[in-house]
Amino acid sequence: MVLPRPGEALQPARIPTPDPKLGEILIRVRACGICRTDLHVTDGELPHPKLPLVLGHEIVGTVAALGSGVNRFAEGDRIGVPWLGWTCGVCRFCRSDQENLCDKARFTGYQIDGGYAEYTVADARYCFPLPESYSHIEAAPLLCAGLIGYRSLRAAGDAQRVGLYGFGAAAHLIAQVAVHQGRSVFAFTRAGDEAGQTFARQLGVSWAGDSTETPPEPLDAAIIFAPVGRLVPAALRAVRKAGTVVCAGIHMSPIPAFPYKVLWGERVLRSVANLTRRDGEEFFKLAAQFPLKVSAEPLPLSQANDGLARLREGRVQGAVVLVP
Repeated sequence: MVLPRPGEALQPARIPTPDPKLGEILIRVRACGICRTDLHVTDGELPHPKLPLVLGHEIVGTVAALGSGVNRFAEGDRIGVPWLGWTCGVCRFCRSDQENLCDKARFTGYQIDGGYAEYTVADARYCFPLPESYSHIEAAPLLCAGLIGYRSLRAAGDAQRVGLYGFGAAAHLIAQVAVHQGRSVFAFTRAGDEAGQTFARQLGVSWAGDSTETPPEPLDAAIIFAPVGRLVPAALRAVRKAGTVVCAGIHMSPIPAFPYKVLWGERVLRSVANLTRRDGEEFFKLAAQFPLKVSAEPLPLSQANDGLARLREGRVQGAVVLVP
């Protein structure tokens, strides 16, 4: 399913099966999650994508062929392909464990064709072996929703009372991790989303309510997954002095002006950008030890446009995963 240009629907297409080059692997795609970032690319909110483009960066597949120089994997291995597809390896960020900030980085399903397809190629250095305890469909959302959620929770530090704004694919996974770690989780959903709040409670959160509500006690940290700028001042008001608000998305609507006293008290506002391979290694080690309940609905690859529309309209509980 190919994006001709931003603002247009994806089109079914037959394209040649790619050949893996030096350091690459050819992957037979078994499942590929639909991520909100795919919407941002499709809607033109992220500039200068490769065009035409095969979206998708939550890829689960099996190795079909190896390019020269690849010795990490063997044919038949099951692997995952994330958003981060390549970095330069020599800049100040790459040399300081901040490869997620590399200015020359290339991303799967954005500058590199992704997983809304039967086959794709990827740089073997940026792929991960996956825990066998998860099915293809369950494993797909872990490759972005899980990884970004994990990096965002790390950015929240040792916060014991954690608010999650936007209870979708990422929040439903990282809420379970936080509860497993003994933290109290407060879930904020769209106004009137009683089904979403019930879903959150089933996963062990301490409280669930509308994003317009004040939590029953001050938060130590809040993570904003919804791409809604007005949630920033709301989250700052919800955290205690010296609390942290983490913006986890790659794109957000404009943040409205707010009085300085909302930030004052040494509150911290920060963003999370992309991921590192270290994030993946740590998260998948954790996911192998602690069985996450992944809410994921499979859809045929041909229904990718429907899946994107449902995500845009807020009609997804958990994640939607495309299956070739």
